Amino acid sequence: MLDYISGEIVELTPASVVVDCNGLGYFINISLNTYQNMSVGHRIKLYVYEAIREDAHLLYGFRDKHEREIFLLLISVSGVGTNTARVILSSMTVAELESTIASGNSKLLKTVKGIGAKTAERIIVDLKDKIKASGDSLIMGALAHSETENEAVAALIMLGFMQAASAKVVRKLLSESPQMTVEQVIKSALKLL
Repeated sequence: MLDYISGEIVELTPASVVVDCNGLGYFINISLNTYQNMSVGHRIKLYVYEAIREDAHLLYGFRDKHEREIFLLLISVSGVGTNTARVILSSMTVAELESTIASGNSKLLKTVKGIGAKTAERIIVDLKDKIKASGDSLIMGALAHSETENEAVAALIMLGFMQAASAKVVRKLLSESPQMTVEQVIKSALKLL
């Protein structure tokens, strides 16, 4: 089992990263929270979860062990797979998720794409005792409007949404708030799609 991968970022999107580790390029699925403050050419250490399926070996990467622990707790819940867990972690910070679960706020969990009432309740029931509420602040940087739009739409497509619907929602969000970052746009779009 892999614990972490350390190396240079050679490719980066809001949903994935390719890390060159001694000549091997590892394709790693990431959440928006992990994506923050990353840039091509910089070195990174990502804690990983390796999902081995019959048809694929997938890597999921996390900025710190705590986010990986939350991811593992999420996928331990019946009905929550790796992609759903990644969408949840892309929709809110770890601290926001912990607070949501600790307070039993199933309404907020239901705003995440792919989470219905039963799954939201199951997440809260299964994880409420395992999660402590904490307060982290989200750090975001500003990007150019067109670049923000392109990256946000690309990330939504990679998360399984249709291009036309994604582009429409992203344009609407950016027309209302042009200063939004890629992360903010995607998080808002996930609640609208």
